[in-house]
Amino acid sequence: MAEDVKKSGDEEVRILAFLCNWCSYAGADLAGVSRFQYPANVLDVRVMCTGTISPYFVIKAFQEGMDGVLIAGCHIGDCHYLKGNYMTAKRFGVLRDALKFLGLEEGRLRLEWVSAAEGEKYAGVIRSFTEEVKALGPSPLRKAKAGVGA
Repeated sequence: MAEDVKKSGDEEVRILAFLCNWCSYAGADLAGVSRFQYPANVLDVRVMCTGTISPYFVIKAFQEGMDGVLIAGCHIGDCHYLKGNYMTAKRFGVLRDALKFLGLEEGRLRLEWVSAAEGEKYAGVIRSFTEEVKALGPSPLRKAKAGVGA
């Protein structure tokens, strides 16, 4: 179950999470059903497979003001589409390089493997990633966007 946003002060950090339909989304659901505590500042996007996530969507999330992006999928070898998580793992390195090029810290992007039976792990990933992004502060792209026309 998500913590109260105002109470925890997590409203400063905005995270977009791309979750695989078959594993990580079910893991997030299990975390909620099991009432594991984690910050409520994460916006989940359910995708059929992490292999379908275009790097464009990740970069666009940062451009739209997200402070961090999490990609969570099936463990290696457990992909329902056989190669999706392998493709994601390969793309992840390219995405990290793109973030460096844009002047963003590597810590703003995380890749995790969470199965449907790992609700507690999902809650832990959200807690630790939120703390990591909070330590980095708001995204420089977010500040730049807020400054335009303000």
